Amino acid sequence: MTQTPRILIIRTDRIGDVVLSTPVIRNLRRAYPQGYLGMMVRPEHRELVEGNPDLNAVVLYDKDGEEKGWLGTLRFARKLREHRFDTAVILHSTNRVILVSWLAGIRRRAGYARRMGWLLTHKIPYIKKEGNRHELEYNLELLRLIGPSTSSGQVLVDRTLFVPTTPAQEEKAAAFLRSHGLEGSAPLAVLHPGASCPSKRWPARHFAAVGDELARRGMKVVVLTGPGEEAHGQAVMAGMKQRPAAVLGTMSLGETACLLKRARCLVSNDSGPVHLGTAVGTPVVSIFGRWGGGLSPARWGPTGPRSVALHHDIGCRPCLAHDCTIGFACLETVTEEEVLAAVEHAAGLPASS
Repeated sequence: MTQTPRILIIRTDRIGDVVLSTPVIRNLRRAYPQGYLGMMVRPEHRELVEGNPDLNAVVLYDKDGEEKGWLGTLRFARKLREHRFDTAVILHSTNRVILVSWLAGIRRRAGYARRMGWLLTHKIPYIKKEGNRHELEYNLELLRLIGPSTSSGQVLVDRTLFVPTTPAQEEKAAAFLRSHGLEGSAPLAVLHPGASCPSKRWPARHFAAVGDELARRGMKVVVLTGPGEEAHGQAVMAGMKQRPAAVLGTMSLGETACLLKRARCLVSNDSGPVHLGTAVGTPVVSIFGRWGGGLSPARWGPTGPRSVALHHDIGCRPCLAHDCTIGFACLETVTEEEVLAAVEHAAGLPASS
């Protein structure tokens, strides 16, 4: 590859997936300081990468809206062709993104051979479902296919997650804290009870008990959810004796990152805010339920230095995930005491007396 390539990084799935892909941006920029780097994401995720100093362009792919269907796909491919990318690094291989990169005339297309592998020019067998490595490592593994290296020939291995924030976003988070009297010396704990499916959601009553105990120990508690998850946050608030502050679906991703940056600890289900918190340096306690290599904390756990993943394998084979018939017993085995002990470690709190 030349020293001035035009590379498109593609990640069009969820929040955490995009955040876990940001080290790819950093490594490519260090390998090709004069290159043209773009990243293709869904419109709702633009704040996760827009403003990243290592990117020249953010390409928005509205696959469920304006660019939906065959005509939308063709229109988008023509628009993408204008960027003159010569290489695509496809971090989540779907039929549409592989097809779009081919239709856009991108000559080198690297990815995991999960779907339409015959259209990839550089490929790795789809092994992610085995979960033997972290998603972050799977992302970085694709760089081996296109050859970025240091002057010494060593493959770059910067694993730092990064999400840019703006002064306006910082002020929105600060204004929220001021309006709820949360500024000052008391450490802040954020509880995130949402997740994409029931097999990933620790019961609200447990979050509520943890929130009350953290408040008893002198922490200020904020209940946080994204849009569409408000009911889970309301259930936690209803179960708490102490009244927490709440951000229920009203902050953008950038504003959420700024709020998490001010927290001593985030307690969350296996969901996007885990990796958003890690990216801004916040220790995370992440709670996992379902079993399975590709679903486990080995692949999706927090990567921060003081972060903790809590998970118990109760022997279900196969794991039915959201179709569970035994009431998500795996989640119930994670105790409130375990979570509190993990918060003590992550947040540097004294042990309970």
